Amino acid sequence: MTFQSRFGRAEWLQPYTAETVKALASQGVKRIAVLTPGFAADCLETLEEIGVENAGYFNAGGGERFAALPCLNDSEDGMRVIETVVRRELMGWI
Repeated sequence: MTFQSRFGRAEWLQPYTAETVKALASQGVKRIAVLTPGFAADCLETLEEIGVENAGYFNAGGGERFAALPCLNDSEDGMRVIETVVRRELMGWI
């Protein structure tokens, strides 16, 4: 598990995703799949940082296959999960 969204110069939650991806490649890991469960929906920043920037680090370090798995909003099943949780939590409110 790593943390990806840093802002400014302040320390952030660690380990950082970029540093971990670089380390895995340098340790000889050839294939990784990255899942971002903290994001219920894709955003351009996440798509760029995970799917492009970190894939570049991995490949530059000797990795061969990098897969960025889509967020829940990318499928009907994922949206049903979100809908089910929201409806359950709103019971009695709507």
